[in-house]
Amino acid sequence: MSEGEIAEVVRFDTDDEAVGTHDDNPALRLHMAEAVRMAEAIVFASAEPVNEKTLVSRLPDGIDVPTVMDELAEIYSKRGVNLVKVGDSWAFRTAGDLAFLMNREAVQQKRLSRAALEVMAIIAYHQPVTRAEIEEIRGVETSKGTLDTLLETEWVRMRGRRRTPGRPVTYGTTEHFLDHFGLPELRDLPGMDELKGAGLLSPRMPSNFSVPQPPANTDGLTEDEDELTDIDLEELGLLTPRVEDD
Repeated sequence: MSEGEIAEVVRFDTDDEAVGTHDDNPALRLHMAEAVRMAEAIVFASAEPVNEKTLVSRLPDGIDVPTVMDELAEIYSKRGVNLVKVGDSWAFRTAGDLAFLMNREAVQQKRLSRAALEVMAIIAYHQPVTRAEIEEIRGVETSKGTLDTLLETEWVRMRGRRRTPGRPVTYGTTEHFLDHFGLPELRDLPGMDELKGAGLLSPRMPSNFSVPQPPANTDGLTEDEDELTDIDLEELGLLTPRVEDD
């Protein structure tokens, strides 16, 4: 169905309010159902969560992507596989109550050290954060090996460089982090009450102890961060140095 045909199906009055709806307009319902099928195919075929920009580029023009994805999520809400949101992306995942069925085939992952877990938590709640800031919060030195381990898990990434003397690297979490822990977005990180309820905080914690407010999604750089350049990546060992031709 073309954009012109869609315009004929949905008529607008002088206040730009839709006269037709999905419920009372068979043609529009059919168009939406086809968009849902297309979105299902796109997400199913992708090895990684699919973001909204990709869906917009592949679905018919003018389609309301959030509405399409909400409808698709509702369809899968009672099935063995659910459609879940990861940041601004979507992916199919085994229903939470059936995860035990996958345990026999699950690959045993290396357990993170206590130091790595502490650093991971600090990065999650304080990002963007530098190594020096992590050490200040923990009160002890943080080894490069600990950060390297977290980078290898792909739960942590180098975001940029802080606009301060020495231009230290800033760290933040990734969509793999959200996906692994089943978080739609960073603001869904557990707060103090949730951590206590889950038994993750000692009852002997100091009375003035507090958990930072979970940050909003921080995909973009903040005002005090610069983007990592190719030269930065070479210095950090993340990019092979270029060889100048004679």
